[in-house]
Amino acid sequence: MDSEKIKQAVTLFLQGIGEDPDREGLLETPERVARMCEEIYGGLGKTAEEHLKKQFTSENSEIVLVKDINFYSICEHHLLPFFGKVHIAYIPDGKVVGLSKIARAVEVYARRPQIQEQLTCQIADALRKYLNPKGVMVMIEAEHMCMSMRGIKKPGSITVTYGTRGCFIKDYERQKMFFEMVKS
Repeated sequence: MDSEKIKQAVTLFLQGIGEDPDREGLLETPERVARMCEEIYGGLGKTAEEHLKKQFTSENSEIVLVKDINFYSICEHHLLPFFGKVHIAYIPDGKVVGLSKIARAVEVYARRPQIQEQLTCQIADALRKYLNPKGVMVMIEAEHMCMSMRGIKKPGSITVTYGTRGCFIKDYERQKMFFEMVKS
């Protein structure tokens, strides 16, 4: 990440909206934004592999569900946040992963500018690739600030996306079980 370019861009942005970047309250804003970018865009160029490679043998072949994983991401269209919860289920095929590693995998993909539909697919594809389970299902429920605070201005509106991989694709009973488990 090029923090000098970020600082220059923030200074130009402040000038562009009619602010004085030399005003006391804004003097350190370009530096603050550059540091913030390192954190909120920290998933760029990374994959979930480092988090999902440590696995444990398990005879379990039933659904493993981790739900209500809070996340924050940035809409690539308006550079405004969207945030909510991710629910992930997978059916192991001889191996399981530490539960916190699933949340870390979510963070890798949430920390980059993108759209919710893409985030859903990235998480599902990563779990499929690195865990090699029998199946994966991911559901994201999120509020988008680009819809809540600008444009249509409908705060509280939730967008729901889901993705299925492996045996979940055509197994509607397992999909139904997933949705029931998420709602319980």
